Amino acid sequence: MPDGADDVDARLATRLAELRAERGWSLGELAERTGISRSTLSRAERAEISPTAALLNRLCAVHGRTMSQLLGEVEALAPQLVRADDQAVWTDPDSGFVRRSVSPPQPGFRAELVEGRLDPGADLRYDRPPVPGLEQHVWVREGTLEITVQGTAHRLGPGDCLRFRVRGATRFTCPGPGAARYTLVVVLP
Repeated sequence: MPDGADDVDARLATRLAELRAERGWSLGELAERTGISRSTLSRAERAEISPTAALLNRLCAVHGRTMSQLLGEVEALAPQLVRADDQAVWTDPDSGFVRRSVSPPQPGFRAELVEGRLDPGADLRYDRPPVPGLEQHVWVREGTLEITVQGTAHRLGPGDCLRFRVRGATRFTCPGPGAARYTLVVVLP
């Protein structure tokens, strides 16, 4: 685990609890809205587990945030210039998906830049968009990436770009043989 990862998980846990409290929801109400068990939500809010990408996506959907926005909220005050060594990196403990916030979200800006890496065999499924109508542009830098949007699968290789609005379930898979590295531009509607 990278230096500071425990601190990020602790701040993320605190922020998740704050968001739920701001809405006046019990764990049971949040569980009903997200389809995530009460015990998993409780453990995530106490930093006993590091949430997966799929779990964070569901939480972001009910709170009306992108994943980058949520993760940006747990970072210190975001500067205009973000040096490579200072960019927040998060790893999904289940899939090994690595997400780097190249240009973290900031108030007044609608777009953010993310670098993603999926190992061969990785399969990320999002059952809903974090923000309906979210615009995404995925530019594959290395490897092969399969993206399913609205039931249509797209196979992308190096240099290929897929752009779409997220209105339903999406799926990102890396068929291999090597890892897939890609740049993702996320634009709020």
